[in-house]
Amino acid sequence: MADATAWPRPRALLLDAMGTLIGLRASVGTTYAEAAARHGLQVEPGAIDRSFPGVLRAAPPLAFPNLEASALAEAELGWWAARIDEVLVAAGGEAAPADLHRELFELYGDPGRWRVYDDVADRLPRWRDQGLRLAVVSNFDRRLEGLLEGLGLAPLIDAVVVSSRCGAAKPSATPFLQALAALEVEPGEAWHVGDSPEDAAGARAAGLPCLLVRRP
Repeated sequence: MADATAWPRPRALLLDAMGTLIGLRASVGTTYAEAAARHGLQVEPGAIDRSFPGVLRAAPPLAFPNLEASALAEAELGWWAARIDEVLVAAGGEAAPADLHRELFELYGDPGRWRVYDDVADRLPRWRDQGLRLAVVSNFDRRLEGLLEGLGLAPLIDAVVVSSRCGAAKPSATPFLQALAALEVEPGEAWHVGDSPEDAAGARAAGLPCLLVRRP
């Protein structure tokens, strides 16, 4: 990894969300299996957890250029419905009914399903006190804004860029450039903090140094 001490001091930080700022309280497998059981589908939680990462890696970008309002909401739900079916089938189950798609989509929009990592709760206020501008850049959808609000992070964040509304997903440079524009800073004035190869590649494409966090 690059030596961060050699980088120019930033005026702004771009921050990934899931796995960097916030994480789930229960595994995807646990939540999916419990919800599926309420709809008469039996799937083993461990099999879901094993299948989920590969399904996400193979999925098309969660990004919908030129869609707004209800059309964007429908596209977001449809994208996740397809991933839910792929995960359940890969885990040895069957495709979900539409009401299970919606139930799971709404469950993951509930801040109570998520937690803020301890170091984040400590550092974000300190970064703001130091005069840094902060933006979240995430391959997620519009639910993220409600999650950040419900988890108490929204007052600390100056801008939120999600791939579904941005129209491009990391590793594209586009989400990063939109965040920089929102913060009114240049690439040489910001760092990115994330947890995935897509974070590193997208930041590099946008001309940003990137720090990767490794969480258990």
